[in-house]
Amino acid sequence: MTRDEKPRHGYVADKDALIRRLRRVEGQVRGIERMVADERYCIDILTQVSAASTALESLAFQILDGHVKHCVADAMASGDPGLAAQKSAELLDAVHRFSRARWVRAC
Repeated sequence: MTRDEKPRHGYVADKDALIRRLRRVEGQVRGIERMVADERYCIDILTQVSAASTALESLAFQILDGHVKHCVADAMASGDPGLAAQKSAELLDAVHRFSRARWVRAC
């Protein structure tokens, strides 16, 4: 990669699809806002909040998958122990955040 090139991240190949998914989630959130403004039934609102959360989580796992298959794999293959350690630490931190968020929701 030259100095002027931007790094390519693991999700870039799916960027357009990810953006479309994010726009759908954005629409879901706007719909939830309208439900609150219209004083809709609590459980109906919570159902939609759960659906939006699940959609965002699914998108996050897709990006995490790209990080593992691209960023972490490239760092491991580079032979640079510092870079490999950095990308591994990033991965473990992300997994920790996801697992903590899931554990908190389960309680």
